[in-house]
Amino acid sequence: MDKIKLEILGLSPSQSQSGSFALVLGEEYGNRRLPIIIGMFEAQAIAIEIEKIVPNRPMTHDLFKQFAEQFKFTVREIVISDLREGIFFAKIVCFDGVRESVIDARPSDAIAIGIRFDVPIYTNESILSEAGITASSNDEEEEQEELVRSSSRSTARSFGDQLKNASSEELQRMLEEALGNEEYERAAKIRDEMSKRN
Repeated sequence: MDKIKLEILGLSPSQSQSGSFALVLGEEYGNRRLPIIIGMFEAQAIAIEIEKIVPNRPMTHDLFKQFAEQFKFTVREIVISDLREGIFFAKIVCFDGVRESVIDARPSDAIAIGIRFDVPIYTNESILSEAGITASSNDEEEEQEELVRSSSRSTARSFGDQLKNASSEELQRMLEEALGNEEYERAAKIRDEMSKRN
């Protein structure tokens, strides 16, 4: 399996699920984005490490690192390994100097641990093909105006209804607008609707 390296691009509050956050990962040498919805605790654990904030007491992911170091284990890499029924799965690849071990984990926990060990995050082509969103650099004014018009026409309907009733061209325009505005959770929902039709 060819591994594709990802980097953390952003973390923002979920617009549809209270208490959830959208973690956006980006392909290192490409323009695809992989948005993953995570919980508040894991989002906090990731944000604290990214910002290099030292909490008064160690958080769970910090304890994992201390435990691993105490027993001479290190983490080599994080792999977003699978996507089943809309749920992402991950693996933490560890090494004790002699043998490699793989631990199953939620992507949010795996990434929170991975950034504490400063290790790379990977996925594979099948996951990026299925769940990735391609960021577009096309920002023509006419297209943007049409997006505004189509979204204002649809304000009375729920977002889910808008997606079901939108044509493939409208979905593509909505996706590009969401990506342009860095609304990755919205973009993920549009992507899912587009996938259902293929």
